[in-house]
Amino acid sequence: MVRALYREYGAPLMAFAVRLTGGDRRWAEDVVQETLVRAWRNIHDLRTDSGSLMPWLATVARRVVIDDRRRSGHRPLDTVEEIPERAQATVAEDERLLREIVVTDAMLSLSPAHRQVLTETFLLDRTVAEAAETIGVPVGTIKSRVYYAMRALRVALEERGVMLP
Repeated sequence: MVRALYREYGAPLMAFAVRLTGGDRRWAEDVVQETLVRAWRNIHDLRTDSGSLMPWLATVARRVVIDDRRRSGHRPLDTVEEIPERAQATVAEDERLLREIVVTDAMLSLSPAHRQVLTETFLLDRTVAEAAETIGVPVGTIKSRVYYAMRALRVALEERGVMLP
């Protein structure tokens, strides 16, 4: 089971952990290992309505890093010296990356038509008319799909713990 989790989530989780640890790959590997062990221990309690555990894993990884920092105060000098200054992660970058993971996961849970209309209008910044021409449906259909896609996205985000106003 841990191998299956690692195969599916190992690479994105490692990338996230490397950022959380300020570029310290050895520490990131420890974070990934601890995160996957915790997932394995709690596998029966995890909700996977979206089919992805990545938001849960990212939250656990972040907590593991916070716990490690509290416990040790700082990393050994031999690993700190290897980190270039620009590789130092900030809390804002971590939060942005976590938001991207959660929003991407929520978008993947939408129907293909809803995902397509949101991609055309919001991500590619096309007008309703341009999106209608690209997709090949009437403007009214695009407006309706955007409305229902946004409602579905709100529900998907709320299922992942994101509360919107």
